[in-house]
Amino acid sequence: MDISQVGVVGCGLMGSGIVEACARAGYQVVVREVSDEFLQKGLARIRKSLATAVARGKAGQEQADQALARIRGTLSLADFADCDLVVEAAVENMDLKKEIFAELDGVLLAHAILASNTSSLCITAMASVTRRGDKVLGIHFFNPVPVMPLIEFVRTILTSDETMQIAHQFGASLGKTMVTAKDTPGFIVNRLLIPYVLDAVRAYDEGLATREDIDTAIKLGLNHPMGPLTLLDFVGLETCLFIADAMFEEYKDSRYAAPPLLRRMVLAGHLGRKSGKGFYNYG
Repeated sequence: MDISQVGVVGCGLMGSGIVEACARAGYQVVVREVSDEFLQKGLARIRKSLATAVARGKAGQEQADQALARIRGTLSLADFADCDLVVEAAVENMDLKKEIFAELDGVLLAHAILASNTSSLCITAMASVTRRGDKVLGIHFFNPVPVMPLIEFVRTILTSDETMQIAHQFGASLGKTMVTAKDTPGFIVNRLLIPYVLDAVRAYDEGLATREDIDTAIKLGLNHPMGPLTLLDFVGLETCLFIADAMFEEYKDSRYAAPPLLRRMVLAGHLGRKSGKGFYNYG
């Protein structure tokens, strides 16, 4: 099966990035949001990102204009009827994702593939509310999507070989490097990342070192592009807390138990860059 039209559910930070990457790769893209306000914010984010790519010489103006022309916004999942692949990038709420998957299953043609961009939730649970379990998988992009080179595919016990083959062709068309993981919480990246960043929070809270020295030690000692506390601020503290809680619920392993400091910072609204304050200030 050749993919010609892609649907994206959600035009937030991740969804808008997925839309942009697909449009730049030549796909017709339909993106759905729950309100016109959110939709217009997402489309504005795409226009700004493309303008930045042009300014930095990463894309030509004609390429950017053509990509924008391939994008169509909507407030209705019914407009996904002609899509060959739909990537769900809604908020990390299983009940909401199941609702979206069930509705899409009734809208899409039989050949269409359904994917979730979730970073931690169970793909099999989403597939269970559809009649196309063999055509459901996880396609986990990384932020910022147009720049980050990795896609993490998540294969369930229901996903067919044909679906995986089509997914790999799609990933290659976006110019991404691809890895495949089983449908277990955290997949590859977050299963290894979450204990690492949680330990960094514990170390800081226990007074092992300053936040700057913890980050500098990792950057220069392990050659990471940023330290763990800076990374937490970049990703969003509430996102990391959500993933940690989901993984602890599944594994009951203390490595995934969120430190009290992280939970209290989220309660205080100190979410990192997006809120202007996390482990560092971004005023």
